[in-house]
Amino acid sequence: MAYADVEVGDRTVTGGRTVTEADLVNFAGVSGDFNYLHTDADAMADSDFGERIAHGAFVFSAMTGLLWQSREDDESVVAFYGVDDLRFRAPTFVGDTIHVELEVAEKRPRDHPDAEGVVAHDVTVRKGDGTVVLSATTLSLVR
Repeated sequence: MAYADVEVGDRTVTGGRTVTEADLVNFAGVSGDFNYLHTDADAMADSDFGERIAHGAFVFSAMTGLLWQSREDDESVVAFYGVDDLRFRAPTFVGDTIHVELEVAEKRPRDHPDAEGVVAHDVTVRKGDGTVVLSATTLSLVR
């Protein structure tokens, strides 16, 4: 959606994505983060979590993917511009289905050759039971 069409308070909810065993294994391989929290089922069985947890960085990456998939060929975003106040609020496990809730928090005009301004979104990632697993404010450079 073009910068001129975005209004503070606009909301979007994405479809869901179920976290899989392959996600944990592949993300560990790609990122190099083989921390036992994500890779050692035996050690985690005796932890307070009771099982392995998904990498926070994976949940963030899955969030960006869900947001991109919800755009439906919208070419108004020039660039992902940054993230503020990123917090991992609760663990995400294999089998959890997550979705993203997005609300326009602010618009700032910007003098840029390819964009009209920056749009700040308050972003919440929730599991199917409503538990918030991630919150942040994302910034996008928008035409």
